[in-house]
Amino acid sequence: MIYKIFINETPLFLTNTEGVLDVWKNDDKSLVTSYLGKKKFLHPIIDLLEKSKKYNQIVLHTDNLDQLWNDFQSIYKIIEAAGGVVKNTKNDVLMIFRRDNWDLPKGKIDRGESPEQAAVREIQEETGLKKVELGDFLCHTYHTYEMKGKRILKKTWWYTMSTPEMTLTPQTSEDIEQAVWVELTSFLDTKPTIYGSILDVLGCVTK
Repeated sequence: MIYKIFINETPLFLTNTEGVLDVWKNDDKSLVTSYLGKKKFLHPIIDLLEKSKKYNQIVLHTDNLDQLWNDFQSIYKIIEAAGGVVKNTKNDVLMIFRRDNWDLPKGKIDRGESPEQAAVREIQEETGLKKVELGDFLCHTYHTYEMKGKRILKKTWWYTMSTPEMTLTPQTSEDIEQAVWVELTSFLDTKPTIYGSILDVLGCVTK
């Protein structure tokens, strides 16, 4: 098991020691270090990632990944969200543009909702689609941010979805400026401004 968390758009990998070579990039912009079970050791790493772009990635490894993951999560308030990669009958993918970045529709899971229910609801609300068919679970992503002085760790559940509809209406009240259908390969070739976690989700689709 490997956890990948985006902190200020830089990936932090948490892994068992034997998994280091699966994620480590051997260059001077990558840092690999071991976790010896002291939670206070995590704070300077998180601070470094929040405040600088010194590294392209940090890999933190341990013989007790469960403890590391629990210690890491305890530093944050955890919020769960859900979203999807929606395709139409032409196999185009639905993308939204919000806050200067291309993104996928997603949102917070409400109390009493399942991730699947939340994913469908959020897509309908953010894009105006009515007929959305839930597909397979794709992956989880994790990223952090600050809200009202608190550190937040957001876990997002991602699903494949499909729709026969073509007309999209962006939810401007949620700062969505555009909702469009794209041919995914051509779109990514343009090097759009897009979050690293979203690229990971789209990578799951194109595998």
